[in-house]
Amino acid sequence: MAEPAGPRDARDKLALLLSLIPYLMDHESAPVDEVAAAFDVSPKQIRDAVYLIAVSGLPGESHSYLPGDLFDIDWDELEQHDRIALTHTVAIDDTPRLSAREAAALIAGLQYLSSLPEHADRDAMSSLMAKLERGTAAGAAQVAVAPAALRDTVATIRTAIENGTQVDLDYVSARGDSERRTVDPLRIESVNDDWYLRGWCHLREAVRTFRLDRIDHLVSTGRPISEHAARVVLPERLFQGSAEDLTVSVDVAAAALPLIADYIPDDAARIQNGDLVHTKVRVAHYHGLKRMVTRFAGQVTVTAPEDARAAVADWARAGSARYDDLP
Repeated sequence: MAEPAGPRDARDKLALLLSLIPYLMDHESAPVDEVAAAFDVSPKQIRDAVYLIAVSGLPGESHSYLPGDLFDIDWDELEQHDRIALTHTVAIDDTPRLSAREAAALIAGLQYLSSLPEHADRDAMSSLMAKLERGTAAGAAQVAVAPAALRDTVATIRTAIENGTQVDLDYVSARGDSERRTVDPLRIESVNDDWYLRGWCHLREAVRTFRLDRIDHLVSTGRPISEHAARVVLPERLFQGSAEDLTVSVDVAAAALPLIADYIPDDAARIQNGDLVHTKVRVAHYHGLKRMVTRFAGQVTVTAPEDARAAVADWARAGSARYDDLP
């Protein structure tokens, strides 16, 4: 039986060494033949690698390699029983490792990202989450992000987009009006915590953007999308203006300006004064303006017109008053 080819150049030997040390750390005492089979190399190559490990390490404060600065093995175990047992490791144990809480926070963030519609490579995220859990000091704290309430809605729309078919839905506007719509779905996107469907609305005979949490009674019809939708080229900007939009003057923290860029008309001036930028935003109604100011609390201030300022102030007062009703 032919002997395994084993490492052929310096890079292969380095890869073997880097893999062999963690393997030996996970096994208190491992037979040479078993280790060789695990790495598909010959027993002699494993022994040679172990001899090299034994003269490797990290120089201490004296910048010289003293006994405590090198890896060490149980030589009697190797020579008498052909087994490998590390008795001292260097640097590996000192590598910074994530705490259980740190790993849990990162895993929770990855779970949230994997639920968003634009992140399709969930296998890569699952692999990364597994590596994070293995790389913690004491195992990641158990955590899970609850499935999004819109999971079924997202799945239905995704399937319709992939199949090129229409959907029927009830849509409740910000004013509380509900209408039955037939939509050719073109794209599903998320902005912060809000998800949106962009598609050709047959009722309006134009491209419209729908917030998913305002959609009810969503049904996939199986009918192919119309020729209008097939010819549509969606702009990169999610929010598109219309003649009925309201224009509002605002002062925005310079750092937050990119976050509301989609709402700023192309021809709007941007006058910077210190850390604030005075500009204008376009909204379909004041309810949407209130949501924007609430989301960027302390970073966006409405300056004009007066009825817009009053709408936001009334909204804030009504929210504050609710705290007064608490026991």
